[in-house]
Amino acid sequence: MEMFEPEDSWLNYHHLRYFCVVAREGSISRASRRLSTSQPAVCAQVKQLEAVLGEALYRRSGRSIVVTEFGRMVQGYAEEIFGLGRELVTTAKRGSLPKALRLHVGVVDSFPKLLSLEILRPLFEHKPPVHLVCREGKLEDLLGQLGSHRLDVLLTDEPPPSSAQVKTFSHLLGSSGITFCGTPKLLRKLPKAFPKMLDGAPLLLPTQNTAFRRELEQWFRKVGVLPRVVGEFEDAALAKIVAADGIGLTVVPSIVAAEAMKRHGFSIAGKTEACRMGLYVVSAERRLEHPAIALLLKTGLRTGRKSEAPGKAPRPKKRVVS
Repeated sequence: MEMFEPEDSWLNYHHLRYFCVVAREGSISRASRRLSTSQPAVCAQVKQLEAVLGEALYRRSGRSIVVTEFGRMVQGYAEEIFGLGRELVTTAKRGSLPKALRLHVGVVDSFPKLLSLEILRPLFEHKPPVHLVCREGKLEDLLGQLGSHRLDVLLTDEPPPSSAQVKTFSHLLGSSGITFCGTPKLLRKLPKAFPKMLDGAPLLLPTQNTAFRRELEQWFRKVGVLPRVVGEFEDAALAKIVAADGIGLTVVPSIVAAEAMKRHGFSIAGKTEACRMGLYVVSAERRLEHPAIALLLKTGLRTGRKSEAPGKAPRPKKRVVS
């Protein structure tokens, strides 16, 4: 005998749509104008959704609303649901085209964006096509989304800590030496040879809560330089924008240094293989059945070496400065 869920546990997507508009607009009044309906009607729809889900989705703050942490999670699911709905309609209108694989990727904000492109590039060329959904954030936040299966995989420059509550498997794609670079005008003010030119030089570095920053600090002590840190950035892309304005030197993985020079007009101050950045793909499953993830590990970095065997993620070995 076929069993059905009770009707009061069904998700009403009309209610979900109203909540998404409220969350995006940040105001009941603006949401009501966008939906061409009254404010009481919007409130009633969202309240019914809260009754089904069992938790508050937002709270009032003056004339605006603040989405709760639970509400942000629901909003994320809703955007994916409506995205799938749009994809369904588009596919139906186009006829029998091959269905795109969907891959939800989290990128840690400290992970260099040019490296993200190099790693993900094979997915854009894959047949059948891969539909990528990328989210950026801090490692701990992205691990939570990985654990709840809102993300399929993470790109990060360090494996998750052993204290992480989510069980994960780190797959080492490779590692890269680093290149210090900046504007030609700034480099002309630093006449000493590398790495001594870094002593007292203005630097734009990752924040101190990253493994890469700690490794940089160790390398500075080893070669006997004390740079002048003028900025710390969680977002590696923002550090490059600031460096392009001549404010300080920045650090990029050597395997994408040429592309960074081309895009930002940088010149190279110097490079070292003694300080290395690890490049990891992190999954929630040891056995990788998603074909797009398997492709990432198979192709590795086109500008670097191929990936290690899945499930093994040794730290990159530090090489002695020559």
